[in-house]
This record gives sequence, C-alpha cells and structure tokens, in this order.
Amino acid sequence: MTELVLTLISAALLNNFVLHWPLGVDPLLAGSRRQVHALGLATLCLMLVAGVTAYVIWHWLLVPLHLEALRLFVFLPLSVLLIAPLLKLLSGGFHGLPFDGLWPLLLGNAGVLGLALINAQNDQGLPQAIALSLGAGLGFWLVLSLFSDLRERTADNDIPLPFRGLPIDLIGAGLIAVIFLGFSGLIKT
Repeated sequence: MTELVLTLISAALLNNFVLHWPLGVDPLLAGSRRQVHALGLATLCLMLVAGVTAYVIWHWLLVPLHLEALRLFVFLPLSVLLIAPLLKLLSGGFHGLPFDGLWPLLLGNAGVLGLALINAQNDQGLPQAIALSLGAGLGFWLVLSLFSDLRERTADNDIPLPFRGLPIDLIGAGLIAVIFLGFSGLIKT
C-alpha cells in the first residue's frame, strides 16, 4: 500500500510528466484560464483510462501474442478513440465546466501516449499502473493550475517587450520546474 502511495506522489510531484519529462507541454501553453479545471479533469480521466487500458492490452493481448513491436500502433489510436466518449461523459456529469474545444488540446497531449508506453514497459502490476496513471493526471492538473495562476499574475505586470508572451511563459515554467525539483528529497528509497 505504501508503495502505491509513493508511486502516486512520485508521479505527481517528483517525476511530473510536464516538468520532469516534457510530455504534456502543448496543452499547458495553449490552455486558457477559463478551461483550466476542465482541461485538468479531462486529462486526469484520459490518463487514467488510457494508462490502465494500455497496460491491460499490453499484458493480456500484445505480449501473449508476441506483438510487442506494435505497441505504438495500438496505443496511439487507443488514446485518440477515448477522447470523444470521455468528453461527452464529462460534459454530461459536470455541467459547470466548459469541455467544448478541448479535443485538440487532449489530442496534442503527448503525456497520454507517454504514460501508456511507460505503463506497458513497467511490469509492476495493475495497481501500480493505476497509481502511476492517477499520479500523472493529478500532477498535470496541479502544474496546469499553477501555470495558469502564474500567467494571470504576469498579465498585469510591466514586463519588458522582448519577454512578453511565450518567453515569460517558458521562464515561468522553468521556475516551476525548479520548485518541483525541491521535492526530490521527499521520498528516499
């Protein structure tokens, strides 16, 4: 049980998919303030469903049939096919969040495919894959909300002209990554 909690915390804070491995940077830089929590929740659910489904397909279908080389050709359409039903389900359950227009942001999120490949590569069991998927989604949502708050604070400040827009966003992302690096001593193995 403690190993699952450590995996969850490690995926959310230490080995964050956006800051440690730059896998989900596109939605981070393209998301609007209005859609932060909708995008975070949708990405969390997509990572959880796609990561667990990819683990099950890998260990119960591709490995027994010796089709390991086809993992990319199976996991990419899997994550793309899960987006539309997931957004429809979430928009029906959460009426207050704007889920419209999230299709391109979820489609361009390489963190979902990276998580599916990492879950397939790790052979530590289904509970570990669930914990890693949940931690990765929570970590993405945390970084997304922190980055949105940072963008909101820098929008009203007097920033020199060469640093406005994307340059100050990248500097802010680097500073958030350094802050998350401070969590590296949190878990000792």
